[in-house]
Amino acid sequence: MDFSKNVLHAVGDNDKRENNENVTLGECDEIKLGIHVSSEEEAYNLYNRYALKKGFSIRKGVRRMINGVIRQREYLCSKEGFKEFEDPFNPKKLNHLDTRTGCCARIQFDVKNDIWSVLHFNDTHNYEFASPDEKCNLRSGRKVLSTHGSIISTMVSSGIKATKSYSYLSKEVGGTNNVGFTKRDVHNYLGTTKKEMIEVGDGQSVINHFKNKQIKNLMFFYSVQVDQNNRMTNFFWRDGRSKIDYDSFGDVVILTLMSLNNKRYFKNVLFGCAFLIDETIESFIWLFETFFAAMGGRQPKSIFTDQNQAMTNAIKVVFSESRYRLCLWHINFYAKFNKCLNGCMTIMEFESTWREMIEKHNLQNHTWLNRLYQIREKWCPAFSVDFFSAKMNST
Repeated sequence: MDFSKNVLHAVGDNDKRENNENVTLGECDEIKLGIHVSSEEEAYNLYNRYALKKGFSIRKGVRRMINGVIRQREYLCSKEGFKEFEDPFNPKKLNHLDTRTGCCARIQFDVKNDIWSVLHFNDTHNYEFASPDEKCNLRSGRKVLSTHGSIISTMVSSGIKATKSYSYLSKEVGGTNNVGFTKRDVHNYLGTTKKEMIEVGDGQSVINHFKNKQIKNLMFFYSVQVDQNNRMTNFFWRDGRSKIDYDSFGDVVILTLMSLNNKRYFKNVLFGCAFLIDETIESFIWLFETFFAAMGGRQPKSIFTDQNQAMTNAIKVVFSESRYRLCLWHINFYAKFNKCLNGCMTIMEFESTWREMIEKHNLQNHTWLNRLYQIREKWCPAFSVDFFSAKMNST
């Protein structure tokens, strides 16, 4: 591999600074010693914009303070250093991929009189930069803009899954490379939004309700997870009847993120309920471990879920002895829905497919699908075969 293009532009110290330049964001294609900005945010953005243009990601480094005031600040290449040694006898539940290569690239700012000046700059990297197609995945460049976040929040509140909302947005902007964030960022954004909506009083009201339930029923079980700011994030509960039912019928468990009314299994027995702040692996692991403890440490023999990757990964961690299977309801529904979107050549075929999908999955009262059906002429190709559209289906 050729690393010669990642050359050292400048390495210096105090006595080498001269010809100071004040820059505004977006002007600086090359960083030089003596360049200065006016705030910590501008310092970070200066290096981050440079990094993203070149094809690498950055993270925050050492911050030196005197009497509570920042005097020096470092920003590092995200591949700087190596991962700290971990005790092999105390393994983590999730082993994240280690991407550090011991890279020495960094920038150091000296702060005097609220002026942030470049004191030291090392641009030598020991790995290949991201290609143009890979730059969209650079962590320091990923951000959910307010306009995109508003669209995603609206779609999710209408009953559309976060992953489907992301796919829609990707198509609208011409592909995932143009979105500026990943599916995981969407889940994190929604989680942060929900945290902001949960007031301290609301969380305490829930806990008080659970405590009263437990006083009346000693078999009532609940568990609450809080974040580093002591704010409620996830909670789970089950009553005594659910535990008795699980002891008798817990060989097969259905894990669903939707209302049970949407399912077409035989007769459901409710084992427990939970509210999750997001759909991340960490949240699902907490939920499954809590459920496992609430049910006396007994794993089900079979688990049915939809095609949620985070849930699938969490099941492998917690329910290692259970057989994991996909829910055919979702597979059949998506097949029919996709046919309505793209596979029907005539209006009669669309009406027949739509009616069969609604009746088979008992979705007559689904608000979002009913609204979608009312404007079917605007999105179903079968209604516009006699109009020229250049095969376009999005803006």
